[in-house]
Amino acid sequence: MAELPAHVTAALRRLTAPACAYLYDTQTLVTRARTLRSALPPRATFLYAVKANGHPSVIATLAQEADGLEVASGGELSLAVTAGAGRIVFGGPGKTDAELAAAVEAGALINVESAFEMRRMAGLGLSADICVRVNRAGSSLRGSHSMTGTPTPFGIDSSQLGAVLSSVPPGLNVIGFHLHAVSNNLDGVAHAAFLTEAITWSLTTARAYGIPLRVVNAGGGLGVDYTSSASMDISALSGVSVPPGVELILEPGRWLTADAGWYAAEVLDLKTTHGRTFAVLRGGTHHFRLPAAWGYSHPFVVFPVSTWDRPYARPSVSNVEIDAVGELCTPRDVLTRGQHVSSLRAGDLLVFPRTGAYGWDISHHDFLRHDPPEFVIL
Repeated sequence: MAELPAHVTAALRRLTAPACAYLYDTQTLVTRARTLRSALPPRATFLYAVKANGHPSVIATLAQEADGLEVASGGELSLAVTAGAGRIVFGGPGKTDAELAAAVEAGALINVESAFEMRRMAGLGLSADICVRVNRAGSSLRGSHSMTGTPTPFGIDSSQLGAVLSSVPPGLNVIGFHLHAVSNNLDGVAHAAFLTEAITWSLTTARAYGIPLRVVNAGGGLGVDYTSSASMDISALSGVSVPPGVELILEPGRWLTADAGWYAAEVLDLKTTHGRTFAVLRGGTHHFRLPAAWGYSHPFVVFPVSTWDRPYARPSVSNVEIDAVGELCTPRDVLTRGQHVSSLRAGDLLVFPRTGAYGWDISHHDFLRHDPPEFVIL
């Protein structure tokens, strides 16, 4: 794992003990967004998926750099409106009536998930352009989570699409399809092929049902590897051909924000039990749940803290493998197992890079009611 950037180490030195913080770097967000934009073909746009990291500073930065924001709840919609997003797309399988009405009021393009959702919109007297989300068979993309080609609550089964499109209520205008297939795909060449196939399928399907196709929304799925420095090589995306009159939309989240975040937690205790050495942190999975949810060990960097002003000996270990665990009363509060450290002391910080996406936002903050981390914007 790469060394910590100088501005990150400077911020770590300013933390108040017992230290626990997320650090978000807005310049990294800008760099990632501009890198992605430069790799996209003509007539392709990207919207930041707010679910990856909903911190207002992150949203404000990417609302300026991306073409818009993708939201999946009324709360995220409110954040997007506050950030002044130039464009909003609203998705998700469980939209309430109030959320549907608010989305239309905000001018959002809605990714409709079912025939019943369309009937609900009509019953509310809503008129809007919509994209129909389709759960297509046979997606070959690989990633951490499959959204289509398997039984999921997302979208309309492609075998039912004809019946749905033949009964769209008045006031709703289908302008395209939402075809998000997988999360956290690392293969850029395969993803480019998926985009090409999604466009071809959308053109064919639109012609078959008389839809004036304007949008092919391929969703997100641009991945990073949390156990190394690898991430999707997006260069192949530039070779995708988007026909005139059609917009290809991508909705990345993780690829944009993961490398813009660091989670730092102070070592409160060091102990060896039944042959395993544990570093007990001021923090844990209630702040950063992803390692426990996905069953992997997240790498960390030891940030030494020289200050020790207590009247008792400072616990330390050297040349040993440790498990980095949190402060919760559960054996599942584990961020890393078996990572070697040359030296570690109580009071030092463990700093977990690549935590700017799906860190704080997916974690069970209120379990045991520990204090939240600090949030430092760089």
